[in-house]
Amino acid sequence: MSHVPSTALKRTLTTTSLVAVMYFSVSGGAYSLEGLVKATGPGLALLMLLVLPICYSLPETLIVGELASMLPEEGGYYRWVRRAFGEAWGFQNGWTTLLYSVVDMALYPALFNLYLKWFFPGLSEGVSWMVSLALIWAATGINLRGARQVGQSSVWAGAFIVAGFVAFAVIALPHVNHAPWVPFRTTTHSLGAGLAVGLSTALWNFIGWDNASTVQGEVIDPTRTYPRALAIALPLVALVYFIPVLPALAATDWTTWTEGSWPRIAQSMGGRSGTVVAWWLAIGGMIGAASLFNALLLSYSRLPVALAGDRLLPEFLAFTDRRGTPRNAILVAAVLYSVFTLLPFSSLIVADVLLYSAALLMELAALVQLRRKEPELRGAFRIPLGTTGVAVLATLPAIVLVLVVVLSYAEGDVALPSLLGSVVAMCIGPLVYRACRPKSA
Repeated sequence: MSHVPSTALKRTLTTTSLVAVMYFSVSGGAYSLEGLVKATGPGLALLMLLVLPICYSLPETLIVGELASMLPEEGGYYRWVRRAFGEAWGFQNGWTTLLYSVVDMALYPALFNLYLKWFFPGLSEGVSWMVSLALIWAATGINLRGARQVGQSSVWAGAFIVAGFVAFAVIALPHVNHAPWVPFRTTTHSLGAGLAVGLSTALWNFIGWDNASTVQGEVIDPTRTYPRALAIALPLVALVYFIPVLPALAATDWTTWTEGSWPRIAQSMGGRSGTVVAWWLAIGGMIGAASLFNALLLSYSRLPVALAGDRLLPEFLAFTDRRGTPRNAILVAAVLYSVFTLLPFSSLIVADVLLYSAALLMELAALVQLRRKEPELRGAFRIPLGTTGVAVLATLPAIVLVLVVVLSYAEGDVALPSLLGSVVAMCIGPLVYRACRPKSA
């Protein structure tokens, strides 16, 4: 097997930097939870935010932590699936993730513009697209300087956003006048319809714990650092959701919440502090969207490097410059994302979750297979369960993912095209693999 040698990469990401990159690979703050509350109602939204970290994120982080510890290689999840099931399945995992990344990365410029409109409500579509391009290429510039710069900028951005939501909680507490979980759910549409949109939105705010694994060749002591960073990032993400949402629901009328309304919710608290925090959260929304794009460009751009190193994509994508940065892969990714920002925002989250689910199911199965196939293969962290226990653990996130797919299909015309488009795109993967596979293989 041929792949990019580790000597071409520089290990610059510390635990703190990796935690920040993970934070922005998964979350970026409580932004978008307004839409979750609107779709489901306060009680059901809070229940999802409580249950998903336990039933979905915790099993996933444990499984990803063991895989990352036992195989701390650049390319992350692609390497895990390839090692477990062979080259064809490894490519399919990489192909599905590349598809997912195109949909995923179209979301963050749209989120950036959503909060920019707080300051400039009359922003036209043409100007919004130019702003999106500026965001993409600013993040590209940071990425071209190396993983260390991405990690450092993520640390500062994360601190600004977390502090903003803590400030919001402080000014909201004096206005608390009712239980935040009442009413339990909305009655404006059926429970099934609310669950379809709400669960997809909630899950979107908890997916991506494996994303940063693709840069493990640039992490200091990765076999220990990645599991340690996961143990810090998971409670951080969950807490930053609950810190503002609980007092906000207890102090305001949830029926007025809409996507992108955190600044308006803060302003409703009144006084100078409400105005200051409103501006803080609006700026934080833009910083969060930019940092999400920045961190994910780091992780997604490393996948074609690994595939190209194995001669499954054009070899020029594996090139690294004197900084140890995969310049060509970053530039190609930036061009693709610039084109796909033209996609409509509606239904992107559903397609995002569907494609990610397919890739993650391969990774969950990979650990069970590696436990059986290579029982002696282990890193610094290992789940204290036998192979059967790990298989049971893997079924928890798998059940959640399948439930989202079933609900998305059953409710609404928007989800069906997303489902069909995702399935067709994934089915093209084997054809692409046959075309890209080295002739000598």
